[in-house]
Amino acid sequence: MAYFVTGATGFIGRHLVQELVDHRKGEIFVLCRSGSMGRLETLMRRWGSGRVVPVVGDLSQDALGVDPQWVADHTGGIDHFFHLAAIYDMTADDATNEVMNVGGTRNAVELASALDAGRFHQVSSVAAAGDYRGRFDETMFAEGQHLPSPYHRTKYESEKIVREESTVPWRVYRPAIVVGHSESGVMDKVDGPYYFFPAMKAMRDRLPAWLPLAGIDLGDTNVVPVDYVAKAMDHLGHLPDRDGEAFHLVNPEPQSTVEMVNLFCKAAGSPQFATPGPRVPLPAAIRSGRLFNAVVKQRPAQFLLDQTLGRFGIPAEVVAHTGFSADFDSARTEHALAGSGIAVPDLESYARTLWGYWEENLDTSTGRDSRVRAALAGKHVLITGASSGIGAVTALKVAQAGGIPVLVARGKDKLEDTKSVIEMRGGTAHVYPCDLSDLEAIDRLCEQVTAELPSIDFVINNAGRSIRRSLRLSHDRFHDFERTMQLNYFGAIRLIMGLIPAMERQKSGHIVNISSIGVQTNPPRFSAYVASKAALDSWSNVVASEVVGNGVTFTNIHMPLVRTPMIAPTKIYDKFPTISPAQAADTVIAAMVDKPHEINTLLGNVGAVAHTVAPKAAFRILNMAYHVFPDSAAAKGQIAEGGTRETEQIMLAKVFKGIHW
Repeated sequence: MAYFVTGATGFIGRHLVQELVDHRKGEIFVLCRSGSMGRLETLMRRWGSGRVVPVVGDLSQDALGVDPQWVADHTGGIDHFFHLAAIYDMTADDATNEVMNVGGTRNAVELASALDAGRFHQVSSVAAAGDYRGRFDETMFAEGQHLPSPYHRTKYESEKIVREESTVPWRVYRPAIVVGHSESGVMDKVDGPYYFFPAMKAMRDRLPAWLPLAGIDLGDTNVVPVDYVAKAMDHLGHLPDRDGEAFHLVNPEPQSTVEMVNLFCKAAGSPQFATPGPRVPLPAAIRSGRLFNAVVKQRPAQFLLDQTLGRFGIPAEVVAHTGFSADFDSARTEHALAGSGIAVPDLESYARTLWGYWEENLDTSTGRDSRVRAALAGKHVLITGASSGIGAVTALKVAQAGGIPVLVARGKDKLEDTKSVIEMRGGTAHVYPCDLSDLEAIDRLCEQVTAELPSIDFVINNAGRSIRRSLRLSHDRFHDFERTMQLNYFGAIRLIMGLIPAMERQKSGHIVNISSIGVQTNPPRFSAYVASKAALDSWSNVVASEVVGNGVTFTNIHMPLVRTPMIAPTKIYDKFPTISPAQAADTVIAAMVDKPHEINTLLGNVGAVAHTVAPKAAFRILNMAYHVFPDSAAAKGQIAEGGTRETEQIMLAKVFKGIHW
């Protein structure tokens, strides 16, 4: 069995190739422009197979520009020809769509015919249905539908070329809007619903989450994760006796556009949209896009959109096609996939995963901020705990702003992964593995980085250990206090003490300590953790007064509860309101730019004041929480976490948002 794949470096393409590598045998030839060979080589390492073989060519050339000798050598030897290379962009202009989608498909069909391929697989799109109204099943194609944009038109015409001009058996796949991987969230560009994510982030940062926003019914949409699309194509492509058919790779249950938006708003922690009363769709002419599309193309509307939604990166073309007028019937596809275990997951189950990946990897707001770039460009930022969570996301944001992350953690492999991501995006990073609970190892780290790097401009003390265990369960576990103090306090100050001399010599340096809201609120069961963070706070406050005038400054961030691997063992936190690692990283960036003495939350400040002016009342509230929240299963040495007062727990968690209970 041998395969030829165009668009293998694209989003759907690289996931399809991974499926072929994992589940099929034989060589996999992938088309690649000579200028993209570096990117392909990186992907080949990720695919982890020597069966992937590059073939130099160009989508815009006759027969894809593949060497005639290569074609002659492989004629009759290609069993499956998958054509995925195309422009998947509603904002692309007519000429680009024509060359890449229509011309590229014709050239691919020509090459498949020259190779006498066993089967031609065309990745089309539900956009081929245009603004057809009503049920559109997999047997339908030329229904006289209006094609409202260059993208719609070229998807229709590309599929028509395959149907009418291919001399080898063919199959067509029509995905709906393809979003990131349902398990990892991986996505490679801003498209589809992702255009609206910056606006959701802005709402989250400026408005309370409980505030209802007025919304209107924009009809139905349809999104599917890329892993479903790749798995379905692999399975459907190898079924016998299905040539000449089209398959709808869609969610069989139409999704309300407003409901989809609200799922992402919920994942972001932003306000959600409410539509008053029962669902009353907009008039069909507007919902189909004809009238609305015509309006937004007018100069006044374009100006208005540019000054409003355009500021969030939402193109007018996307606004004009927020919903589908057709209801895509996928009965044939569902029947063909029956028994394979391949099905479309519910968007609610992975919306947070998609949001998290975008926020950590695709949100470019840090790099666009001129103040951040001025503060961080060319600066070396040493980040401890940089292998995951807050540290890893902070490193990505620092690199995005032109800074140079110096990645420190115990595990080298994860640090190298982060460095690789930064370098693929054009940045620079350094990796220094170090066990930060080993004081001698910290000394060696300080000597190495000060000798090898021109400066250390910022230090982010992010590495930490958290233990949630009541005193009554700690009497025979004094080592919990020793280990927590060793990493959170002794390790942190040893690092600072080792680097301050270099900072004083260069007359500049800023140290950011990731402390905890618990230092201000003193939640029960966190005596070991809070004590270690309070010690670091106090030490930094004292030392800050000693180095005034030396150019070295400190910021203590009393961070609220963050959704990181560190809190994962406490399963009840899965239902608590938390901030994301990206939100925490934004706070760290603000600490580096503004250099305040400390950064607190409103609730943290209220807690600190309460302990000062009404300590007895504060301790009574904390004691109530102590009885409401049980010790975790890990603290008790049990497999499953106990406790039956979940309603009270979640209520308290929402009232005292961000506190580590």
